[in-house]
Amino acid sequence: MKFFIFCVLFSLSAAKIQFPANPGYDCQYCQPEQIHIAFGSKTNEIVVTWTTFNDTHESRVQYGEGAMNLEAQGSRHKFTDGGALKRQMWIHRVLLPNLKFNTKYEYHAGSVYGWSELFTFKTPPEGENWVVRAAIYGDMGNKNAHSLSYLQDEAQRGHFDVILHVGDFAYDMDTDNALVGDEFMRQIQPLAASVPYMTCPGNHEAAYNFSNYRNRFSMPDYQHAESMFYSFDIGPVHFVSISTEYYYFLEFGLKMLSEQFEWLQRDLSEANRPENRAKRPWVIIYGHRPMVCSNIGDDCWNNFLPNRVGLPVFGYGLEPLLKDFGVDVVIWAHEHSYERTWPLYDLKVHNGSLEQPYVNPGAPVHIITGSAGCQEDTDGFKPRPPVWSAFRSSDYGYTRFKAFNDTHIYFEQVDVDLKAPLCTWLLVPLDVKKEETIFDTTLPAGQLSVHRIMATQDSRHTIHLTSILNRFQWTLEVK
Repeated sequence: MKFFIFCVLFSLSAAKIQFPANPGYDCQYCQPEQIHIAFGSKTNEIVVTWTTFNDTHESRVQYGEGAMNLEAQGSRHKFTDGGALKRQMWIHRVLLPNLKFNTKYEYHAGSVYGWSELFTFKTPPEGENWVVRAAIYGDMGNKNAHSLSYLQDEAQRGHFDVILHVGDFAYDMDTDNALVGDEFMRQIQPLAASVPYMTCPGNHEAAYNFSNYRNRFSMPDYQHAESMFYSFDIGPVHFVSISTEYYYFLEFGLKMLSEQFEWLQRDLSEANRPENRAKRPWVIIYGHRPMVCSNIGDDCWNNFLPNRVGLPVFGYGLEPLLKDFGVDVVIWAHEHSYERTWPLYDLKVHNGSLEQPYVNPGAPVHIITGSAGCQEDTDGFKPRPPVWSAFRSSDYGYTRFKAFNDTHIYFEQVDVDLKAPLCTWLLVPLDVKKEETIFDTTLPAGQLSVHRIMATQDSRHTIHLTSILNRFQWTLEVK
């Protein structure tokens, strides 16, 4: 039995380090920058990616536990932006293979012509029986990035095992001949150089056939799909990243849409083999554009969005796959807001029960988390929420996620302006204890939170909603 918990608010093998002599090449603009990491084909593999603005003739990472006594070498390629100036840069990728699990490593990246500053990362524990912690958000730009400093701080304090950026970077990476993309990659370096930064493309990456996105990031199976779609396992979770943009930018062809759809069928089928689902019971998909939303205008006017129901004639609708393969949660962005649905399929609510909608639900739960902050500000909502909308907010923030075990996962939406969870929603199995305190928090005056949810074995609920509003405290008790 599963119980959902929600809150609102490249490679060469490593070798011993070597110090080749400087060959005397006059290498200008060869200092590494924009360093970020991602998982390789396994979570004890890390791919380090960075940029230089001239050819260094080599790509090296020196690393180790305390002492950087190991070295790995990789590849580099020249990327030419599609803008008027045709700016060029060199993208470097180095795989660190066969790392020890649950181990802290130090590293720096570069070449004989220059090295980055020193960074650290920690590999996840081995196996499935540990708590996975993630930050999840989309639509974060260079300007008005309300969430960035909080994410940098949390990442450097070791609060996350992985970060999911659900599309739309920089606004936009190709702007000003890709100078905006360079600056964005520098801005995320304080978190992305230390925590695997896993991504998917959004509509703001579409310029020149997503070339800035495809070149700058290095997701698993990069040689096959250039970071447009992939999956990875971490703890009890199977994460799947897809491109919703294949449904909207048909000028780039249908081939990749077809390839992604067929790949997704194979991936979900493999994840649902009994032995695999037993080890990783949680299947979570993330892509940029939502299938449903209740915002004003934009993509929410239409109940027949192509990524949900498929393209005319061609098909490839995703929603039947979510239901058929038992996907638990789908995460979107694009709308600059936060919204969570009830378990939903074909615009109909499939709650587990009236009292416990997220206990053994009959359909996936949709989460939209696109309010990390950009110059386009946040999006408002239609006055009356649809029946399938469980909670929504236009406040700036990001999502925290925890997979506790094979029966409980937890989502919390952080309001970065309030510096606190926006609201708290929690569900637990009713047979755990006769009475159990689930969550307790205190927010400043003028803010509302659900403080405590208590569950009893005889199917009765006592829910305390506590708030201090204009110096007046009230409590609503429902039994």
